[in-house]
Amino acid sequence: MNLEKAAATVVVVGSINMDLVAHARRLPAPGETLIGEAFAGTPGGKGGNQAVAAARLGAEVALIGRVGLRQHGQELLAALEQEQVLTHHIVRDEATWPGVAVIMVAKEGGENAIVVVPGSNADLTPGDVEAAAGPLQSAKVVVAQLEVPVPAIQRAFEIAREAGVTTVLNAAPAQTLPPALLALTDWLVVNETEAAQLCGEALDAAALSDELTLAREAARHLRTLGPRHILVTLGGQGAWLLGDSQPDGCHLRATRVTAIDTVGAGDTLVGGLAVGLSEGLDALQAAALGQSAAALAVSRSGVQHAMPYRSELPALADSMTPA
Repeated sequence: MNLEKAAATVVVVGSINMDLVAHARRLPAPGETLIGEAFAGTPGGKGGNQAVAAARLGAEVALIGRVGLRQHGQELLAALEQEQVLTHHIVRDEATWPGVAVIMVAKEGGENAIVVVPGSNADLTPGDVEAAAGPLQSAKVVVAQLEVPVPAIQRAFEIAREAGVTTVLNAAPAQTLPPALLALTDWLVVNETEAAQLCGEALDAAALSDELTLAREAARHLRTLGPRHILVTLGGQGAWLLGDSQPDGCHLRATRVTAIDTVGAGDTLVGGLAVGLSEGLDALQAAALGQSAAALAVSRSGVQHAMPYRSELPALADSMTPA
C-alpha cells in the first residue's frame, strides 16, 4: 500500500505516546515501592492505539496528531507506518517531546494504573486539523479521544459533520465537555467511571445498585446531550448500548476470557467499533466487532502488539451475545 496516496476509511484524531510499562505482581499501594518483574517501552497513546486497532481489523486508517521529535518521535512514526497507518497528516515538531505514558500492570488480574504526560499532544490545534480537511471529509468514520485539546477535536467533528461523516468520541480521560462537541457526536463511548463523571450531579451513582444499572441510567442522560448512540463499556460485564437502533437499550455480554493485560482494551474496542461502522454494519454488529477484538487483546500481554487481526476473530454472528 502507498502510505501517502491511500484513501482512509477511518480517520483518528488523537494522541501519540511512548508507553513505559512496568509489570509487577500487583499494583503498589500509595507510598509503597515494589520490585517489578519486567519493563518495556512500546508505542501507544489512545490515538495511536485506536489507529492500529482499526488498521489490524482491515480499515485504511489515517492519524491526525502531533509528535515531538526530541526523543522517541521517529520511532513512534515508524511503528505506525509498520502497521500501515497513514502518517502524512501528523505534524512533526523538532522542538518538543512526544507524549509519554507511565503504566503499571499487575500480574494478578491484569489491572493497571496509568499517568500520561501529554508532551506534543497538547499542542494540536484547530489549524492542524483544518490542514487535514480532505481525509476528514472523505472518511467513513472519524474517531477522537480526549488526550488532545478539545478545540482541535471539535473542529475535526465540525468538518466531518458537514461532510456527512460518522463521528465517534471516546470521552477518555473524562473531563467536562462543551455542549457543541456532544451535539456533533454520533457515537459516545465511555466506561462506567467516565459515564458517571460526564453525568455529574444528574446521576446519583452511589444510589444505584450495580454497574449495569449505572450504565443504563447514565446512557439515558448522556443521550439527551446530543449523541445518537451511547456505548458504556463495563469490562468483564460487557457493555450497555443505547441509541437510534436500540431506543430501550441493550446489554451486550462480554466474551469470557482470562485477562492477562487490560491496558488498551478500550482502545481496541473503539477501533473495532469504528471499523464496523465504516463497513456499514448496524449498531449491534459494530459494537460486537469491537467487543470481540478487545476480548482477544486482553488475553495477551502488551498493547498494540496484542491487538488482533481480523482473521483471528470468530465469525461476527458467533461473537454477538446480547442479554
